[in-house]
Amino acid sequence: MSDSDTTDLGETDFGDTDLKDADFGETDLGDTDLGDTDLWETIDALWAWLDADQPIGGREGLLLRILKLSEEVGEAAQAVIGATGQNPRKGTSHTWDDVGSELCDVVITALVALRTLTPQAREVFAGHLARVAERSLGTTAP
Repeated sequence: MSDSDTTDLGETDFGDTDLKDADFGETDLGDTDLGDTDLWETIDALWAWLDADQPIGGREGLLLRILKLSEEVGEAAQAVIGATGQNPRKGTSHTWDDVGSELCDVVITALVALRTLTPQAREVFAGHLARVAERSLGTTAP
């Protein structure tokens, strides 16, 4: 996706919320070098780490891993509420950077859940993405 294909949230009307200072995509990776690491290698490593220490396995473990996705979506919603100051008791308690981080957690959790469901997560996701692109854009994904 090119810069011209992205939505400039700084131009979006979110009431009193100012998104012009949001630092989307400018994450400090510290000493972590993910430049050469494939997304799916990282997902596989996270899956293996979680699976090695999973107190409940089998079908229940899979269901709990999928249920974790709902928790992460709730945290993203909480961050949006906090970023927009919609809770009068808490005021503005989050930033749009927090929202972006929570959305990343949703994506990571979903991909790990997919990997828990099938060892062919990469192929399943790529095939599904291609079908969605075809249905929505009338073209295949790049």
